[in-house]
Amino acid sequence: MATSRNDHDGNPKPAKILKTLHEKDDKKRLIVVLERASLETVKVGKKFELMNCDHHKGLMKKFKKDPANYRPDIAHQCLLMLFDSPLNRAGLLQVFVHTENNVLIQISPQTRIPRTFDRFCGLMVQLLHKLSIHAADGPQKLLKVVKNPVSQHLPTGCKKICTSFQSERCVNAREIVPDDKPIVIVIGAMAHGKVSVDYTEEDVAISNYPLSAALTCAKICSAFEEVWGIL
Repeated sequence: MATSRNDHDGNPKPAKILKTLHEKDDKKRLIVVLERASLETVKVGKKFELMNCDHHKGLMKKFKKDPANYRPDIAHQCLLMLFDSPLNRAGLLQVFVHTENNVLIQISPQTRIPRTFDRFCGLMVQLLHKLSIHAADGPQKLLKVVKNPVSQHLPTGCKKICTSFQSERCVNAREIVPDDKPIVIVIGAMAHGKVSVDYTEEDVAISNYPLSAALTCAKICSAFEEVWGIL
């Protein structure tokens, strides 16, 4: 069962509960969209599991699927980085996950992401079948499937940037941090390939070297924390 941060070991509650995105306010925050996440369920015996390249090699071979396309561990690593960040603890981060199967997931900043991969897989299977996960201590929805496209959940007029190692423009991540406005950063949560979306204005690279999705999340959060003075 999903839990909120204030349910475990005295983890601090975000300084301020963020308004829902459909209000399209101009409050300063970073909105991260993890694109092309591999979160697909498969029935194994009498139960459903999250398809992944380590546990379902036989099924992938049978249906001629590329194991590289079934890496839910990448999304798990990204979410751990994002939700552990001081930026999230300060209430200045919002996260969406858009899967390869076009499922859009909104995650509350209060959510405590399971530390182990197996528990994460169990949570995602539950979410994809029930469409929402409530907090253990109340009616609040910590994770929920929301209606596409993601653009309708974003603040009107905010800047939207896609990170890509293939971009001709390479910048220090601090250069893309706005002073006092919301901004959307799109990060690919897949093993290989490029994110191609129609709602961003530009692509940028934040390193001269290819970075994992999780490291990209960490570097971007650190840059925003540094510019916005979050310790």
